[in-house]
Amino acid sequence: MERIDAHQHFWNYDPVKDTWITGNMAVIQRSFLPADLAPLLRANGVSGCIAVQADQSLAETHFLLDLAKEHPFIKGVVGWVDLKDVHIEEKLAHLSLFPRLKGFRHILEAESDPHFMLSPTFIRGVAALYKFDFSYDLLVKPKQLHTVIKFMDHFSMHQRFVIDHLAKPYVVQKKTEPWASEIKTLAKYPNLYCKLSGMVTEAHWKHWKASDFTFYINHLLDTFGPERLLFGSDWPVCLLAAQYEQVVELLDKHLTKLSVDEQEMIWCKNAERFYRL
Repeated sequence: MERIDAHQHFWNYDPVKDTWITGNMAVIQRSFLPADLAPLLRANGVSGCIAVQADQSLAETHFLLDLAKEHPFIKGVVGWVDLKDVHIEEKLAHLSLFPRLKGFRHILEAESDPHFMLSPTFIRGVAALYKFDFSYDLLVKPKQLHTVIKFMDHFSMHQRFVIDHLAKPYVVQKKTEPWASEIKTLAKYPNLYCKLSGMVTEAHWKHWKASDFTFYINHLLDTFGPERLLFGSDWPVCLLAAQYEQVVELLDKHLTKLSVDEQEMIWCKNAERFYRL
């Protein structure tokens, strides 16, 4: 069965710029580039990937696009642009000239203003994405989900959104609410997808087990359904808790109860459709 990794990162490590990689993350305090990922993809039957921004700069977007130009297995890029820019439409018009650029992301989870995503300038910028057929990745935490519900009401049902990393539920604490209720509400938006990614780093890094994620995965299958879920490794961040093959195996175990067609949606078909691959 073909697989597409809908969420991974590349970076040239810089301790000044990459302050989010803190001391307890020593295993990822180095550069990670396509030559590091390619053999892992081959070994796990993954035919391509989506490279997602880790730094909030246009330079990051062009860095990823340059890598995609050199390495065909990078099928798409989720970049960054200042969506609050007064000239956002002109910026997007220029960026639409790069066919590997599929969408954008802002690190909303790090914003100190709880209403950042509801600001009129930000909403205006996100709304402009539809004109250029760009998608938008929502990187949020559970405490922000009630705001995401309000945020989603501002957009056309044709604008594509995806929640990264299950919205980072509190796996260590085995806490399910209000995450589960708010996810159920968000699943009612037919233009919103969710990535089965970033799970292992939300559990205990050294002592997680497959059953830690059963409730969360089953809830997403029940609410979003197999037709709006995407596989993502979150490599190399996943290395804090698991090797690439362990991430693949973890999801594989949870999906075996599905039909082959449903598994295929999650492993590759949904990524192809969502990111216009």
